[in-house]
Amino acid sequence: MQQICALTRALCRGKQSSLMEPLSQRFLGTSRSTCIPTLSRFISNLPFATLDPQKLSGAQSYDIYNFVEGNWVKTLKADELPDPLNGEHFIKVPNTSVVEIDPFVRSLLSCSKSGLHNPFKNPERYLLYGDISAKAAHALKQPQVEEFFAKLIQRVSPKSYAQAVGEVSVTQKFLENFSGDQVRFLAKSFAAPGNHLGQQSQGFRWPYGSVAIITPFNFPLEIPALQLMGALYMGNKALLKVDSRVSIVMEQMLRLLHKCGLPLGDVDFINCDGPTMNKLLLDAEPKMTLFTGSSRVAEKLAVDLKGKVKLEDAGFDWKILGPDVQQVDYVAWVCDQDAYACSGQKCSAQSILFMHENWKSVGFVDKLQNLAGKRKLDDLTIGPVLTVTTEHMMNHIKQLITIPGAKVAFGGKPLSNHSIPTIYGAMEPTAVFVPLKEILKKENFNFVTTEVFGPFQIITEYTDEDLPLVLEACERMHAHLTAAVVSNDSHFVQEVVGKTVNGTTYVGIRARTTGAPQNHWFGPAGDPRGAGIGTPEAIKLVWSCHREIINDVGPVPKGWITPAST
Repeated sequence: MQQICALTRALCRGKQSSLMEPLSQRFLGTSRSTCIPTLSRFISNLPFATLDPQKLSGAQSYDIYNFVEGNWVKTLKADELPDPLNGEHFIKVPNTSVVEIDPFVRSLLSCSKSGLHNPFKNPERYLLYGDISAKAAHALKQPQVEEFFAKLIQRVSPKSYAQAVGEVSVTQKFLENFSGDQVRFLAKSFAAPGNHLGQQSQGFRWPYGSVAIITPFNFPLEIPALQLMGALYMGNKALLKVDSRVSIVMEQMLRLLHKCGLPLGDVDFINCDGPTMNKLLLDAEPKMTLFTGSSRVAEKLAVDLKGKVKLEDAGFDWKILGPDVQQVDYVAWVCDQDAYACSGQKCSAQSILFMHENWKSVGFVDKLQNLAGKRKLDDLTIGPVLTVTTEHMMNHIKQLITIPGAKVAFGGKPLSNHSIPTIYGAMEPTAVFVPLKEILKKENFNFVTTEVFGPFQIITEYTDEDLPLVLEACERMHAHLTAAVVSNDSHFVQEVVGKTVNGTTYVGIRARTTGAPQNHWFGPAGDPRGAGIGTPEAIKLVWSCHREIINDVGPVPKGWITPAST
């Protein structure tokens, strides 16, 4: 039966590409194909759901709630969010004020430093979370639930269906990975012999107790769901804050998790502005806060919270095309995906492309331009930019091309014929060429390597003799998240990898910077505050600390007498 369902879904997705429905129908009415009924027919079969994403509109808006101390609650004020595609107010999100944070503070303070469970306390909860994960993984694997979350993601963080459903798939696989006994295996201990009979030391993974999780808009399901579950697996009580523009996705995911057995007191969920959240954190003093987002906010939190943070902040992510030119069409496709999927709104997006001169002779930039030109708003392969306005991106381009030798390689124009509100950006996929030696000049470097969180990248060119300059540029960048060394030349790869630091680095002719699945570490390197996501190693690093317990039960040696003091 599962094989039949999988085949049906595959057929439906294949059919989508040839049945390009009008934008209003795809998002507000019919489903993606006739293979799957409209979501409104499924809504009664989704006991957790309190909305229909395909009917979500100005005419049928939705009110988001906070969740605290086991209850869904409203706030004194709420903000109306504009639809990223047409500007209609379609969601009301709580704007929690400072005077309303006491229940959240009280809830976090109620959790002891030893957590909700640990190897010596409530160990049955490890099994509980294995069961919750199994149930949630099974739910997300159902076509109608997968469709529900993919469509909901598209409504608030517009991206292609393939990108949106990819989030659901990664989350489902992650939950599947930590089903059954896998949660308790995260808390495995080790033992070492002591100095004498009856002495033995044991190392344990220990929860922090109360923790906070702050996540961005660009992955409304995957990032908060994976980090939240990791925190809970290790025995922490969590306060979750997702960017309010997309928090509707995790509101629905929390409702699903509650149906799957998540204890109501384990997670609180808040929507508020930055200053209010900052005040809450200072008052509640969570023992650890995970922040995924901008470097500026990350550095402020690190100071305010006295270093009790783990950070997965911005990434100006580089890709180096090595001297061995091969599989040109494939490499161009990956570069287009890395730079422009989700309209470039990924912390792992390809920000700068160092292209060996050998790639110029095969017309590589022309191939990249051709692929980028196929992206269109109709299928959301290009779409609204939620944190950078069109004006800001245009001004950035204008300043870049004042650098000697710099030019717009392609794009560089606003999108046309759309109804995206002006508070958001709407830009064609864009690449600006800047000469390598100009990039490295002191007066240019910081500006050229400023991350533009949209469909934008820098392209430059180098020769064999210039490789030290490329590596110098990589060394001088301050954010070391993802990177790619596109080469099957093992000596070239060794040279580059040995002299760089990015935490998630792909190498080989199929290397990419984006698209991290759940089966490998994703996170920065080079910073002791760096946070990972996805793997057992990431969960243990971020959401637990080491505790050593030394058993020393004796016996005391026969004839022992009190020695002289030392």
